[in-house]
Amino acid sequence: MARYRIHPIVMGTKQFDKGMMTYQHDYGKPYTIPIYCWYLEGGDRTILVDTGEMNPVQSEDREQAIGGRIYTFEEGLARHGLTPERIDTVIHTHLHNDHCENDYKCTNAEFFVHPKELEHIHDPHPLDFRYIPDYIEDVEENGQVRLVETDQEIVEGIRVMHTPAHTEGGLTVLVETNGGTAAITGFCVINDNFFPPKQIRAMEMDVIPPGTHVNAYEAYDILVKVKDMADILLPLHEPAFANGKTIP
Repeated sequence: MARYRIHPIVMGTKQFDKGMMTYQHDYGKPYTIPIYCWYLEGGDRTILVDTGEMNPVQSEDREQAIGGRIYTFEEGLARHGLTPERIDTVIHTHLHNDHCENDYKCTNAEFFVHPKELEHIHDPHPLDFRYIPDYIEDVEENGQVRLVETDQEIVEGIRVMHTPAHTEGGLTVLVETNGGTAAITGFCVINDNFFPPKQIRAMEMDVIPPGTHVNAYEAYDILVKVKDMADILLPLHEPAFANGKTIP
């Protein structure tokens, strides 16, 4: 089986209340999250998970907050000798705008997306303002979208699992590496969600659901399932990976 090396590339940030990540915990605490594009090196295809922000804020204070450099899409790919045109596979965890703003630049890629994400990006609930159809119209019109309706292998060593915790069509990407199975979560969380502080564990909670979720109870169960099955957990917005070090 193919084995991959995972390269996290910061292609944006958000500054907000930490409770946006950790349900019922740390409300009112300012927090900065990185927005990642993950390059999966190995095998015969050039694969990204998500594409990040189109025009990220690149400032010293934000880079200090996350502990790493912030890149544009082109800058981030160039670090690995890549260009947008060389990408042939993009797997989307979900279609909130900060995860798909550079899709249109990947003119030769297939985009793997859960049908629920396409449904919601074209007809979002008023509460879910993060769906913006403009960012995927080009790849849809060009016939580049591939629907993923069930848990399945995308290529050897990389499979997706439907995990509707943060959005209804969230896909967790399971990547085989030399360090075991790595899970790039299909929901927006940080390390604290999987490894809660002592005061949360004292309440007999093993995980913390995402601050934004479809159903809090189901999200809790999904996080427990992903935590139990992965050797390496890669929460989608964890700052610890902003240094760009290769995983594993």
